[in-house]
Amino acid sequence: MPDDRTRVTRRDVLRGAGAAALVGAITSATSKRVEAAPGIKRFDARGAELSFKINGKRHRAKVEPRTTLLDTLRDHLDLTGAKRVCDRGACGACTIEVNGKTVNSCMMLAVDADGATIRTVEGLAQGEALHAIQAAFIQHDALQCGFCTPGMLMSCAHLVENVKHPTEDQIRAAVAGNLCRCGTYPHVFAACREAAK
Repeated sequence: MPDDRTRVTRRDVLRGAGAAALVGAITSATSKRVEAAPGIKRFDARGAELSFKINGKRHRAKVEPRTTLLDTLRDHLDLTGAKRVCDRGACGACTIEVNGKTVNSCMMLAVDADGATIRTVEGLAQGEALHAIQAAFIQHDALQCGFCTPGMLMSCAHLVENVKHPTEDQIRAAVAGNLCRCGTYPHVFAACREAAK
């Protein structure tokens, strides 16, 4: 009968295989360059050199490949208008425009936006002149706590810039992904109608 101290169990084998796989993955990631998605520059495990045109200005950032666009904007480029609220694409507080389309920036990797043209809530106003939707939000008191406001503004701005005379249904559809816990929706709808004029 074998001595218990020298016996190899199934758990020992699995533990050893897992450790070997982990060491192999770490070694591979640090010694080789990792291929990104098609159209994205190559990057390594230490970071990706990215470039964006944000609100009309060129910005560069070096971030880990797993970094979201929201984190890149807030933590690396000091553009804190887009808010992290749910961090899972359910509330819309982080809504921005990427290449002319509204997206939840918490659900998009920064490497997937490399080279993109981005507009954040900071880019709505032109100097001291507010965007029509910003002025309408103030006029119609379409905000309370403010957590949803940046994303709501971006969704509404996208609508009024792309649809000449939006219907009530189009307005509701445009902000369907933006949650307001304070319940300012009627004011938001009124602000959209005003800005669309």
